[in-house]
Amino acid sequence: MSAGSSEEDLDDIIDEICNDSSFTKTPPKLKSNSASLTAERNSVVVQAHGKRCCPVYLGGSLSPSGIGTNISKRACDQLRCTACDFRVSLFNDYVWDQSCDYLFFRNNMPELSKLRAKMIKKKGARAYACQCSWRSIDELTDLQTEQQLRWVCGKHGE
Repeated sequence: MSAGSSEEDLDDIIDEICNDSSFTKTPPKLKSNSASLTAERNSVVVQAHGKRCCPVYLGGSLSPSGIGTNISKRACDQLRCTACDFRVSLFNDYVWDQSCDYLFFRNNMPELSKLRAKMIKKKGARAYACQCSWRSIDELTDLQTEQQLRWVCGKHGE
């Protein structure tokens, strides 16, 4: 990939963010007509199609999931690892045993029956793993604080 095409990709992303009208719209006013409320809810879902979290958050099972923003802090449930190109699996109310290592995940992802051997039940936690990395999270955490993880939002609503 040339530097020019990389800069064009970044420019496209920046333009998409700047031109995103959902950031500038005022929230819809609630009406008593249930049909119009349903239409308003559906329009929010349409706007979210193909969107990415910014910033990306990880969170425990008590954290809301979905598209994370600075205003709506939600744990991303569409993570993908750029190191192993695997979708990141998440397991509510579990943490990983301290004996977990790279080979365990390399050999057992994404087979839940094999992964259960090193999962420990913990209310409110969430265990994340791809084929090369894993984390146990209790509370909402900005992914940027986890420098060694190569996880990105893989887009929502597709």
